[in-house]
Amino acid sequence: MAVVADQGSLPPIKGEEPSLLNPGLLACIATAALAGLLFGFDTAVISGTTESLRTTYALDDFWLGVTVSSALWGTLIGALTAGIPGDRFGSRDTLRVLVLFYVVGGLGCALAWDWTSLVAFRVIAGLAVGGSSVLAPVYIAEVAPPSRRGGLVASFQFMVIFGILAAYVSNAVIASLALGADDWRWKFGVSAAPALIFLLLLLRIPNSPRWLVGKGRREEAIAAFGRVGMDGARAKQEADAVEVSAGTQPSEGRLSWRRHRKPILLAFMVAGFNQLSGINALLYYLNEIFAKAGGSLSPDVQAIIIGVVNAIFTAVGMLLIDRLGRRTLLLIGSAGMAVCLVVAGLAMTAVAPGWLVLPALIGFIAFFAPSTGAVIWVYISEVFPTSVRGRGSAIGASTHWGFDAVIAAAFPSIAAVSVGLPFFFFAAMMVAQFVIVLAYFPETKGVPLEEMERKLGVVMD
Repeated sequence: MAVVADQGSLPPIKGEEPSLLNPGLLACIATAALAGLLFGFDTAVISGTTESLRTTYALDDFWLGVTVSSALWGTLIGALTAGIPGDRFGSRDTLRVLVLFYVVGGLGCALAWDWTSLVAFRVIAGLAVGGSSVLAPVYIAEVAPPSRRGGLVASFQFMVIFGILAAYVSNAVIASLALGADDWRWKFGVSAAPALIFLLLLLRIPNSPRWLVGKGRREEAIAAFGRVGMDGARAKQEADAVEVSAGTQPSEGRLSWRRHRKPILLAFMVAGFNQLSGINALLYYLNEIFAKAGGSLSPDVQAIIIGVVNAIFTAVGMLLIDRLGRRTLLLIGSAGMAVCLVVAGLAMTAVAPGWLVLPALIGFIAFFAPSTGAVIWVYISEVFPTSVRGRGSAIGASTHWGFDAVIAAAFPSIAAVSVGLPFFFFAAMMVAQFVIVLAYFPETKGVPLEEMERKLGVVMD
C-alpha cells in the first residue's frame, strides 16, 4: 500500500463539506451500512438452529461444531480475497456480486437436501460476510466527509450488532409460529429478504468517486462527487486532490517483520484476544447455553436480551473510545469480562445458582462491547504505517476470523467435557489480556497517524 502524499503538496479544498442531511450521501452510507446488518444476521442466525440441526442430521458435539464453524471458514476466505476484485471492479460492483452470495446462501440453507449441502451453502454465505466486512467500510470511508468519517464508518459496526439482534428476534418469532421440526429452514431462508433489498439499493448508488479517479474515470468521479452532495467546483477540486495524492505516492511498500514487528504483534493480539474472550462462540451457542442453565425465560427471549445489551453498549463504546482511550477501555473490559465469565462458569456447573447465567452474560456483554468489541478494528487500522496499512490490517482480520472458526468448532466438544470449562478458559484469557495490555500496549488516542511509526518504534530503512 502506498505512502500518503505530503499534505502540503495537495491542492486546498475550498467550500463546505456535504451535509449529512444530503439525500445522496445518506443513501450511500445507509446502503453500505446495510451490509453490516446482513453480516450480523448471517453469523448469529445459527444460534437458533443448533438443536434442530442436531436432531435432523444426528450430529454429535464434534460435527455440530463443524456445522456452526463452516460459515466462518468461508468468511475467512472472503475477507482475505475480497480486496482483489474490490480494487479492480470497485467496492460497489463487488458488493453487488456478494449480495447474490447472501441470497444463494440463505435460500440454499433453507432448501438443503442433506448435511453436505447445508454446509456448502453456509460457506457461500460466509464468503459474502467476509467480503462485505472488508468492502462496505471501504466504500463508506471513500464517500464520507473527512470530518465525519470515523462516526460514519462506525455505523457499519453498529449495524453488525443490530443484525445480530435482528437474528435473535427473527428466530424467536419463527419459533413462536410452531412450524414444526423444519422451522430451522425458515430461520435461514428469511435472510434472503434483506439481501434482496440490499441489492436493489446497491443499484441506486454511485461507484466510489475516489475509486473512479484512481481508474482514470475523472468525469464519472466528478459526477459521483456531485451525487454525494458536492457542488461542481468542489467536486473538481476533490478530484484534483485525489489525482495529485495518487500521483505522488510511492508504488510499493513492504510489510516486514524486521520493520513492523510491534504493530504486527499488536494486531495479532488485539484480534486474537477479541475471540479468546469467547464472544462469538457464546453468541453462536447462546440458545443451548440458556437451555442448559434453565430459568423462567425461554432461550430465545434471553438471547434477545443479550442482543439488546450488545447494541446499547456498542453505542457506549463509540462514545467513549476517543475520550477514555483504547488501552483504558481494554483494561476495564478485560477485568470486567474475567469476573463475569467466572460467575457464568460457576452457575453453569451448579456451584452457583443457574439463574445467575443471564445476568453474568449481560455483564460480560456490557464489558465486551465498549472495550475489545469497539477497539479491535480501530486499533488494527491505527498501528500500521500508511504504506502497509492494508496488508497489516489483513493480519488482524485473518487472525480474528481464524480464531473465530477454531473456537466455534471446538466449543461443543469442550463443553461436553465440562459445561463450565469454556467459561473458565475464556476468563483466564481475559486475565492474560489485562496483563499484556498493561505491559505492552501503547495508548493511541489522539496520536496522529503520521506519528504512529515513531511511537511504536517502527524501524526505518
